[in-house]
Amino acid sequence: MNKNFLRKVFSLSLVASISFIANAQQKENWQNLDLKTDSVFGISTEKAYKELLKGKKSVPVIVAVLDGGVDLNHEDLKRVIWTNKKEIAGNGIDDDKNGYADDVHGWNFLGGPKGSVEFEALELTRLVRRDAARFANVTASTVAPKDKEAYDTFIKNRTELEKELGTAKSNLAGITGFKNALDAVVKKIGKENPTLDDFKNFKPQTQLDGRIKEAIIDNLKGDDFKTFYESQIAEGYKYYYNQVNYNYNLEYDPRSIVGDDPNNSKERFYGNNDIKGPDALHGSHVSGIIAADRTNNIGIKGVADNVLIMGVRNTPNGDERDKDVANAIRYAADNGAKVINMSFGKAYSWDKAAVDEAVKYAVSKDVLLVHAAGNENQNIDVEKNFPTNKYLDGGVASSWITVGASGPLDGDQLKAPFSNYGKTSVDVFAPGVSIRSTVPDNNQYKEEDGTSMAAPVVSGLAALIRSYYPKLTAVQVKEIIMKSVTKVNHNVNNMNGADTVSIPFADLCVTGGIVNAYNALKLAATYK
Repeated sequence: MNKNFLRKVFSLSLVASISFIANAQQKENWQNLDLKTDSVFGISTEKAYKELLKGKKSVPVIVAVLDGGVDLNHEDLKRVIWTNKKEIAGNGIDDDKNGYADDVHGWNFLGGPKGSVEFEALELTRLVRRDAARFANVTASTVAPKDKEAYDTFIKNRTELEKELGTAKSNLAGITGFKNALDAVVKKIGKENPTLDDFKNFKPQTQLDGRIKEAIIDNLKGDDFKTFYESQIAEGYKYYYNQVNYNYNLEYDPRSIVGDDPNNSKERFYGNNDIKGPDALHGSHVSGIIAADRTNNIGIKGVADNVLIMGVRNTPNGDERDKDVANAIRYAADNGAKVINMSFGKAYSWDKAAVDEAVKYAVSKDVLLVHAAGNENQNIDVEKNFPTNKYLDGGVASSWITVGASGPLDGDQLKAPFSNYGKTSVDVFAPGVSIRSTVPDNNQYKEEDGTSMAAPVVSGLAALIRSYYPKLTAVQVKEIIMKSVTKVNHNVNNMNGADTVSIPFADLCVTGGIVNAYNALKLAATYK
């Protein structure tokens, strides 16, 4: 799922106040800074360039960004976009005979002759839709013994879907009501972009006006109202609208746009070459974290300085399909990617076997796969989270890293409150709070939060190591990254339901630490 999670806490009945968790203002590029020098818990990338890499030679490394799309014309990305030199652009011919005509900068497995899929149902919704047809005339008393387990799973999934849809509808009604009431207050104030003082001086005409005024004064702080409105109110409305109308909607199925057989996981050759797609915000942001141009003195600086970004579109606004994930991994591996970034995930899987086979294929091709742990504040040692490095046959992918998200300050709030964790399932943590990076159209930049931002920090580090030490294998690079973390030897806050508990950071992941580029490159230099 393209999980640009709100993580703002909406108390969506208008009789209650609304509270928002605002991002802390941080130094730009903080993820690449050094804890001792800069007082933020970055990964010491700039220190590594200054002290370890100056004057050293490197080779270009292809990083495949499996995501919702990449803006290949962004000022900070256009120089680092991968080009398939074996393909002639625009001639409609598969020049390199890899099965994908005109795949000049990557491929879009969500596209077809009619355009591209933007919104999708969640995997839970698709599973319920599939099984509702299968069990249309079946009850608990008439189900065949051989189908009982599948039927029980269907009933459980349907109950969960109905619950989630009900919550989404309630949240949509709440945020819609708040938005309409706020719009009315702004109209009464008489300014398009009122200031905090304007709200303080506003004389409420109704009790509802008073609650809106109080909520905005409590949360606007020094922010620009328009920015606040777009990021908090409009984004919240859009999020819940999409849940109700697309994600949890049993009637919504956009796959005819692609024109493939979505039930045939063995089908490989479908899609189009539009790697940007209709919504490239998430994938562009991820790409900038990995590889934004470090030479142009504009915008931001990516982690890696000699990387080519291959855009592979497989993630809609909704849950990705296992078929597309598998094909995207194979495409990346076949076309030279040495690192694959996967900032997506879901709680259910339609065809895990297909994804397992693709992961095994990528591992055999010496590719390092980097996966975001997810943003539900769940222990994924216990809760299901797909894709995963654990195969159905009991094996484990050897060149796979799962990444949790950390914040900028070395204290009890170091763990990002939304980040999934797991002492055996999450390998490392990396910066994932208030990360500024590239977003599409008009060369824009934006701060985002999520393990989706932490994973590309690690992908960038992996690419940096492979660029300066190209003889190292993917398994060795993983080992180096994990051995070189900055250990965190104190407790951190973690939400357990409504309660905040203090737990050792070492219990959050395998390594008990935050990745560190300086340490990793020093260690890489000792490998043979």
